[in-house]
Order: sequence, then structure tokens, then C-alpha cells
Amino acid sequence: MSLANYVLDQPRPVATPIPGVLHATWAGSRDGLSTLSVWRQSLVPGGATPPHSHACDEVVLCLAGRGEVHIDGVVHAFGPQQTVLLPANVPHQIFNVGPEPLETTAVFSATPVAVALPDGSALDLPWSS
Repeated sequence: MSLANYVLDQPRPVATPIPGVLHATWAGSRDGLSTLSVWRQSLVPGGATPPHSHACDEVVLCLAGRGEVHIDGVVHAFGPQQTVLLPANVPHQIFNVGPEPLETTAVFSATPVAVALPDGSALDLPWSS
């Protein structure tokens, strides 16, 4: 593999067109990776991701805040120092249920990361993945 840069800065998440979601892509296809993406996100208090799924595995590391991931009608609470495992094609939605921002880093087994809405249509992301 030939990368243009082996050491990257980690930009802070910035506001996106998805309400309440701040995002920064830390690594992915634009950086020369072929099978991995790393995202850093912050959800504002009361914020949530849209319900969605990915055709790849996802691991979400909780850095700060309190969250819930909803899967198949079941609520799974999580917080700092916990990891959320999301196998490929499992519909899910992440909520910030605490008074502070929910800070996460997500690692995906694909790049770019395709996102599907519950009806199967594609969610065009407003960031590079």
C-alpha cells in the first residue's frame, strides 16, 4: 500500500446537515485505505442518528456521555469506556440520552461506508467516508 501520509491529524467534529450530528472522518478511502474507515462523532444532548444500517461491520467506542442504541425494538444503554458492536446489515439508531454531548469513535470494515435507510434506500452522507 502506498499512502501519501502515514500520520494524520484528528480534526474535531463539525456540524453537519444531519441535525444534532457533528462529524469528522479521521481515516478512509481518501487517505489511501481500502477496507477501513474511522469516524469521530458527537451527538448533542437529545440528538440521534437517523435509523440506518451498513453493509459492513461497525464498532462504536464511547468516549464520553450516555447513549442508547436501538436494535430490533430493544434498547441497549451504553456509556464511557464501553464498545457497541454492530454487525453488517443490522438496522440501528443511536441516541444521546444524557445532558452532555455523546462522544464516539466508530470503526467500519469498509471504505467508503454505504448507509441504508430502513426502506433500503441510500442515505447520501454529507461527508467523505
